[in-house]
Amino acid sequence: MKNFLIINGHQKYGSSEGRLNQTLVDSMVSLLHENNRVKTTTLQKGYSVEEEQKKFVWADTIIYQTPIYWFSVPGLLKTYMDEVYAYGLFFKGGDQYGRGGLLTNKTYMLSTTWNAPEKAFNDPMQFFKGDGLEGALGHLHRVQEFLGMRPLKSFACYDVIKNPNIDKYVTELHAHLKNVLKF
Repeated sequence: MKNFLIINGHQKYGSSEGRLNQTLVDSMVSLLHENNRVKTTTLQKGYSVEEEQKKFVWADTIIYQTPIYWFSVPGLLKTYMDEVYAYGLFFKGGDQYGRGGLLTNKTYMLSTTWNAPEKAFNDPMQFFKGDGLEGALGHLHRVQEFLGMRPLKSFACYDVIKNPNIDKYVTELHAHLKNVLKF
C-alpha cells in the first residue's frame, strides 16, 4: 500500500471551468484508493501551506494534474510551488547546484491537458520540433529534480478543446497508471 498525493492544479482561465482536470483527478482517486491511501488538493479551493507540506512528507508519489497554459502550469500552481516548496524541508544547498533535494525517496508524475494536438509534439516539422511530451515538460521536470524526486512517465490529453474525448482520456489514463505504477 502506497501513499499518493494528487494535486489538481487547474485555474479558471477564460471559459475553462476545470471539469476535465477534475474528472481526471476523480478517476485517479477511484482507481488508486482501492489498494492505496490517497489525499488530494484542489488549488482553486484554497490550501494551507503547512498542511500541504505535511502531505508531501507523507506521500510516496505526487501526481500533478494540470492544464498547460502558455507552455507551463497555471499561475496558481506556480504560486503553490513557491509557497509550499520550503528550504530545509524540500531542498537545501548542495555541493552542486540542483543536487540538494531532500525528497529523494519520492516519485512524481505529470498528468497534463493540452489544447495542442499530439502530432505537434513528435513530428520534427511541427511546433515542438519532435521533442515529445517529456521535452515540452522539461522545465517542470527540472523543478521536481531540484527537490530530489524521481520521475514517472508523464501522461497527456491532447486537443482537449477542439476534439474532446473524455471517455478516451480516462481509459488511457487508467492504462497509463497501471503501466507506470506496475499494478
